[in-house]
Amino acid sequence: MRAHRILAVEPGSIAEELNIEPGDELLSVNDTEIGDIFDYQFLTEDEYIEVLIRKADSGEEWLLEIEKDPDEDLGIDFGSGLMDEYRSCRNRCIFCFIDQMPPGMRETLYFKDDDSRLSFLQGNYVTLTNMSDHDIERIIRYRMEPINVSFQTTNPDLRCRMLHNRHAGEALGKARILADAGIEMNGQIVLCRGINDGPELERTLSDLTAYLPALRSVSVVPVGLTKYRENLYPLEPFTKEDAKALLQTVHRWQEQLYPQWGLHFIHASDEWYLLAEKPLPAEETYDGYLQLENGVGMLRLLDTEVREALAERRSELYISDAGAGTAEANLDDAETERERPHCTSQEKRRVTIATGRLAAPFLRELADLVCAYAPHVEAEICPVRNDFFGEMITVSGLITGGDLMRQLEDRDLGDCLLIPCSMLRAGEEVFLDDVTVTQVSEALHVPIRVTAEEGEDFVRALLGETVPVYNGRKQNYEQTDRGCRGTAECGEIDPV
Repeated sequence: MRAHRILAVEPGSIAEELNIEPGDELLSVNDTEIGDIFDYQFLTEDEYIEVLIRKADSGEEWLLEIEKDPDEDLGIDFGSGLMDEYRSCRNRCIFCFIDQMPPGMRETLYFKDDDSRLSFLQGNYVTLTNMSDHDIERIIRYRMEPINVSFQTTNPDLRCRMLHNRHAGEALGKARILADAGIEMNGQIVLCRGINDGPELERTLSDLTAYLPALRSVSVVPVGLTKYRENLYPLEPFTKEDAKALLQTVHRWQEQLYPQWGLHFIHASDEWYLLAEKPLPAEETYDGYLQLENGVGMLRLLDTEVREALAERRSELYISDAGAGTAEANLDDAETERERPHCTSQEKRRVTIATGRLAAPFLRELADLVCAYAPHVEAEICPVRNDFFGEMITVSGLITGGDLMRQLEDRDLGDCLLIPCSMLRAGEEVFLDDVTVTQVSEALHVPIRVTAEEGEDFVRALLGETVPVYNGRKQNYEQTDRGCRGTAECGEIDPV
């Protein structure tokens, strides 16, 4: 029987009360051997459980009968012992971003996962090619949902060619089994120009509607192309006209599906709207933001949260100045903007916002809203060219510390440089090139404020409010050491 060594026991927990100690080994729960974290989590959810422990000091086996509240944790920490063997990807996808990275980066950046457990824990997308019948059965039995599936295409032959896996077409049948069992899923299509777009995309979208309502959403994201594509499949970037055509396709499918299902179902990631220079859809179009981590609706949500944060501050000013009243949440009317009370301050504040080239115009509009509220604040948007990965990479999350230092070294950055937490490894202050926030701050001689994804923190950062916030962003391009998110406080880093 497989044993799992206990690393630590939480003080005051059920485990401590039962004299379970670090070094002891977990043998089974309810007479069932524990394979990994999912077996443990789901088997310990019941109100009554039987836990078999082997004591480290004596070797005795204790069968402990435990009555507890539903979902109450036992307080046992296994470290990474229950999730120590991530399943690496068996595919050689023509669009794989990891294959396009330069050598010499940290090892975790080169790990290709295709693990259903990480799909459940972290929201990673899986191709289903790495899943056995036992995996499918366990997902259904434990209700491990939602599962995020990377479809790419429903044409079996084309899927085999795109993934370079002769079983990739057969794996689509596993999605059918999950859908029939009512397992909630979200889907992704990495669109490659001239390969799975056009008629192939129409076929895929039509086929995927058969998985409704279990399949709650399908995102269409453009393939990311770096300058490191030597000896890789020749892929071309999408143009502005391509983006417009894609949006027309997505919107047509949304209009067709919504009346029947109450879901828009097919979603274009934010990059398509920015590339096409088209306005973002209304908030209700995103069906509750089912794929935020995949870049679907992040900018719309940021816009909404910034406007709500400013409306709340205006409301406070109304109450302070007039003793009553509230501010409207909608700040779209420019005339109304000028009539509302503004934040006043004698101390001028100049900040620079570093971002990717694609989102720079959008952030300019949001910064203007904040500056209209607080005239003492001046914000400059600085689009950063991605020299590290190549100029075709235009998103903020792939900007490196080296590019920041080289491109901003001769600029007057004002009182503070703002960067989004998406540039950093989750829970840490390290860029993709292993440069730290402190090193960038020292090189540029300016304090750096790392902002969270929430609009409230964007407003706080521009106004200079120093409220610690949660930085738990998961980064899809890097495998972390453990199957959980980290936390850190986003604040200012002062140069030495």
